[in-house]
Amino acid sequence: MKTELKAKFLHHILQKKKEDEGFTLIELLVVIIIIGILSAIALPSFLNQANKAKQSEAKTYTGSMNRAQQAFYLENNQFAAQADFGKLGLGVATQTTNYIYKISGGGTGTPSLVTNQASTVVSTAPLKTYVGGVSIATQSATSEATTIAILCEADKARVNGGSDVADTTAGANGPSCPANFTSLK
Repeated sequence: MKTELKAKFLHHILQKKKEDEGFTLIELLVVIIIIGILSAIALPSFLNQANKAKQSEAKTYTGSMNRAQQAFYLENNQFAAQADFGKLGLGVATQTTNYIYKISGGGTGTPSLVTNQASTVVSTAPLKTYVGGVSIATQSATSEATTIAILCEADKARVNGGSDVADTTAGANGPSCPANFTSLK
């Protein structure tokens, strides 16, 4: 009798384990809903990363153009014009897949201000435009002339009605951003 009781007990335990295997439908639905909520929160930021990477190209190139203009001015006593783009020594193409790089001003025509522009190739691109300006300003402490640069980003992407490139304006304390642009610091 004892062995029969043991066998029934073991059979009962094995049957109970088989019934408890797997997930219920409610557990699976809860997991799917949680994953859906998390992906809905994270997805927009992941999708925007490609545009940020493309815009970093324009920021970097425009900033490099500003620094090259400062060096060019120190060597030549004038800013480089569009025709002198290659003389800046950047090794950068004037047009890439996403942006067109231009110089407004410079040369002998505008001796105290130059604007470096990064305009989107496609006017409906989900990218922002960038403008860099370099001007001659006088330091108040030493009364010496020096070059001062600024880098500006459009407030909105072109696809959202953002501004195309515009020229920076020269002020007493250096260049300032055009309307609908914000200075990057």
